[in-house]
Amino acid sequence: MKYFDNPERMVLLLRQMLDGLGVTMTLFALTLVISLPLGLVFALLRMSKLKVLRFPVWLLILIMRGTPLILQVFTVYFILPQIFGMSFERMTAVVISFGINYAAYFAEIYRAGVEGIPQGQREAAHVLGMSRAQAFFRILLPQMIKRIMLPVSNEVITLVKDTALVTAIGMVELYRVARNAASASGSLEPLFVAGIFYLILNTLVTAAFDAMGRRLDYYKG
Repeated sequence: MKYFDNPERMVLLLRQMLDGLGVTMTLFALTLVISLPLGLVFALLRMSKLKVLRFPVWLLILIMRGTPLILQVFTVYFILPQIFGMSFERMTAVVISFGINYAAYFAEIYRAGVEGIPQGQREAAHVLGMSRAQAFFRILLPQMIKRIMLPVSNEVITLVKDTALVTAIGMVELYRVARNAASASGSLEPLFVAGIFYLILNTLVTAAFDAMGRRLDYYKG
């Protein structure tokens, strides 16, 4: 063993991994800040009665869900600058591609959550004189949140692991630090340590969603 039985070397590795973890968590947080609300916008447009609004969003969602995320990162970082003559910093390109990709997945989750609510509740809201927007935000949205909690949590857990993809464009995040250390030392121990970091992060994500789910237990429908 080159790390587990060498405390000084392990401490140095952990410091490097914490730096990489900062990049991972920044990408994770920015992606959620963008994708969660953007996904709701996509879902509302996807359910629009106007084809001119519905079709472009349907096509975008199809592309985002039907092509690899890493290809989308390459497109934003390498191809768009060649087409439009603009360039992005690595983090900006990754946040754009991750944000739109996850918004597409969240949009379909939101849509399924809304469409799973009985039609009678929409009709009741209409009888009460609510507009379509009022019915959505006051009646449908609170119930949708409860229904989508599990699939959203699964996507968020996947996001934690997907952050490792950014090594493909040279970003140094948690996995890249571990891989570099493993290559330099000829040991797999850094990769196992990185795996523990990812496990801890996903345990915290799971605990957070479990707590939110308990707070929403007042709604049993």
